[in-house]
Amino acid sequence: MSRSESYKTKQKELLLSIIKNQKREFTIKDIYNQVKDKTGLTTIYRLIDKLNNAGLLNKYIGKDNITYYQYLDKCSHENHFFLKCTNCGNIIHIDCDCISELSNHIINEHHFIPSHEHIIINGICNNCNNN
Repeated sequence: MSRSESYKTKQKELLLSIIKNQKREFTIKDIYNQVKDKTGLTTIYRLIDKLNNAGLLNKYIGKDNITYYQYLDKCSHENHFFLKCTNCGNIIHIDCDCISELSNHIINEHHFIPSHEHIIINGICNNCNNN
């Protein structure tokens, strides 16, 4: 492996670590500001695109017309979903058997198979609700 290939791998590992450890949604600019001395925007865009295509990122356009991302861990649990606070942006991972009732209803009544690893319920978290 050449030095340039090794360096690129280290860049991607650094970026992936930063992306996985984000506690809320982020923009490409947010990631770039954390690594601008270590990698370029092109590398960030390529990795974001790869993660998005693999289903590991939730991508959406905010009210401010800015594209935001949220890392979604792959989960082997059938009844896994996310709660997203629309106020602070925090995402809470939930494993709950009650979601299977909703899934069964959607499958049986609407003939649609939901993808559990991408179910996101928006609302206000307890922390923001109490402030």
